[in-house]
Amino acid sequence: MFNLTTSNIAPLSPLLRVLIALCWLSLFCTLSLTSHASEYQVQVGDLVRVSLPGEESLDKNFPVDRQGRIHLPEVGTISVANLSEDAMQARVKRHLSTVFQDLLNLKVYVYKRQLLINVLGYVETPGEVILPAGTNIQNALGQAGGMRKGAQLDKIQLRRRLTNAEGASQTESIVFNYKQYLDTGDTSLLPQLRSLDVIFVPASPMTGNVEVEFDPSKIADSGDAASNRDAIKVFGEVNSPGSFTYKQNLTLLDLLMRSGGVTRYAGVEKIRVISNNQPKLFDLKGYLDSGDESLLPTIQAGSTIFVPKQEEEIKTGAKMVYIMGEVAKPGAYEGNDNVTFMDILANAGGPTRYAESRQIRVLKNNGQVVPFDLSAYTEGIGNVVPPVITAGDAIFVPEKTDMNEKSWLKVAPNRAVRVIGEVIRPGRIEWSDEMSFLDLLAHVGGPSARADTSNIEIMTPNEKGTNNVFVFNFDQYMQQGLTDQALPVIKAGATIRVHDLPQDPSDNKAQWVRQSSEKSIYILGQVVAPGRYMFTEEMHFLDILAAADGPSADADIHNIRISHRDKKYARVTKLNLALYFETGDENLLPKVTMGDTIYIPEKNRTWLDKSKESTIRVLGAINKPGRYKFNDTMTLLDLLAEAGGTSPGAYLEKITVVNLTCCENQAKTFDLTEFSKTADFTMLPVLRAGDTVYIPREQDSTLAQARTLLKDIVEVASVAILFGGL
Repeated sequence: MFNLTTSNIAPLSPLLRVLIALCWLSLFCTLSLTSHASEYQVQVGDLVRVSLPGEESLDKNFPVDRQGRIHLPEVGTISVANLSEDAMQARVKRHLSTVFQDLLNLKVYVYKRQLLINVLGYVETPGEVILPAGTNIQNALGQAGGMRKGAQLDKIQLRRRLTNAEGASQTESIVFNYKQYLDTGDTSLLPQLRSLDVIFVPASPMTGNVEVEFDPSKIADSGDAASNRDAIKVFGEVNSPGSFTYKQNLTLLDLLMRSGGVTRYAGVEKIRVISNNQPKLFDLKGYLDSGDESLLPTIQAGSTIFVPKQEEEIKTGAKMVYIMGEVAKPGAYEGNDNVTFMDILANAGGPTRYAESRQIRVLKNNGQVVPFDLSAYTEGIGNVVPPVITAGDAIFVPEKTDMNEKSWLKVAPNRAVRVIGEVIRPGRIEWSDEMSFLDLLAHVGGPSARADTSNIEIMTPNEKGTNNVFVFNFDQYMQQGLTDQALPVIKAGATIRVHDLPQDPSDNKAQWVRQSSEKSIYILGQVVAPGRYMFTEEMHFLDILAAADGPSADADIHNIRISHRDKKYARVTKLNLALYFETGDENLLPKVTMGDTIYIPEKNRTWLDKSKESTIRVLGAINKPGRYKFNDTMTLLDLLAEAGGTSPGAYLEKITVVNLTCCENQAKTFDLTEFSKTADFTMLPVLRAGDTVYIPREQDSTLAQARTLLKDIVEVASVAILFGGL
């Protein structure tokens, strides 16, 4: 080896001595940094970064799978688990050397430390999750969607596979109280996570063996001693039956209160209490009437309390009035001489939603049947008065006729109206003179989607025994906002037919042939369904755009053109639809009418559609050099991002911006590296349309050229020293 001594250096100039010293110092620093490589061992779940310049397939992150391997193109799987970063790089380099020759710039390191955890059991989305290193149990449960209702928080298990020195493996199970952690926030209660750990969340014993909807409030209301042999069981006619923990000096009233009290159907005179296998009857009503505490039974551990249902008795008597049918609470009600029909109906809870309130019948004690129209009475129609009710009368509220059934016999033809054609529910409808045409149309669900509502035929019988036919334009009635006086007169026995629109066997474009140009508008270019569409004065620009299914993915909505053809002279309007969506300013939308043509151009046509004065050029060490559209809201950073960012080897300290001003061109430089350190946006140069941005390469910089010159000088000096030594 060449021996560099003072005698060898002496003949050299002072400048060469300094250069040689700097070279030795650089070599020493490189060796020192290499010796202090990280001792972190690669774990399952980590992201390993492999960087080999010039090979895009190897310039990415590769996850470490459950077997501790990474899969690389060309060479396949490589085991890297439990290796240091240096050992991992050496192993990867050894495998890649069989395929690639130049591995001098290969770099392999741990890009992100992660954990591969399995979360199983009573969680929303059980399965495998990937977490950052150093995370805890709560984050793992959150990645699994959280725990389901009914999860048992105090017995969560952590299962971990361990390998001893001999290579044998065994499973370690750690049970921890997650509920206590939630109560205290003490993270020491949670075990530390490692890769390949399994977290199992068990279900609470109170959920049972059948998967059902779990309601924690109901479980809490049903007692607090589900598995205690000394618990006191309360069931029967109480609002919240369940098992309750036994306490000293506990009374029956305390237990009934904890059970939510008795229901309205409880037989409180015959409550059964079983203590020490001895059943006893307790009269709660008698205790409440007397207040004698000696009547309260003794409650012991393991007692059982049952509140029976009150036995129903048939109510009879000379003052009873009976109400049946579609009322909320049918039954027998005791009345007096002053009771009225409305009193009985109100006590029965009133008619239900299925009641036919027009056909109520009162069965008198003497066999007479009295009809009563409750709807007419409540609406004040006619001179309808409620019937007189006496003891022994029976009120019957019938069920409303179900028109979905084939109930032809329930409604006579002279009381029905037939509705056929394009309505939602055609059929026979029971008619009342209080109804109108709109009521009838609403009752059948309204017109269908294919209904021709401008041509509805109505046929009504007249006094001559024939039918009058009337055609009604429902669209005109709605548009003009006419009153009910303009509606056709409907009578029982009438027939209403709603025609359907003409149906074309092909798609909607076949309508263009029959559609006149005077009623059409044209939309062309980058829309989903370009073509000629029907248009009216009430419609506007967004209507025709929606009819064409909106702009396509390639549409340039910033430069829409509208050619107006309703004038004798040519007129074209420009529209920036993106600006309208940002501001919501309706004044930006042009007024379009029949005959106009709307053209939506294709975006990314900067070279053909844009002049050089309205674009900006990006050149040099950039991923996508070219011309780009530019506006005043963009900055140099936006332009670089749109051009795909700088390419490797770009000289970021000397980015040049050539401004096109009114008088002369000006060039400015920008240091992107310095800006990334300071984030001072005042450093950004001002850009205008027509400017040119140039990103030089590192090899073109003055420092790079100086380093090249320095390298040449060192090589020459080394050769000179070699010859001097010889």
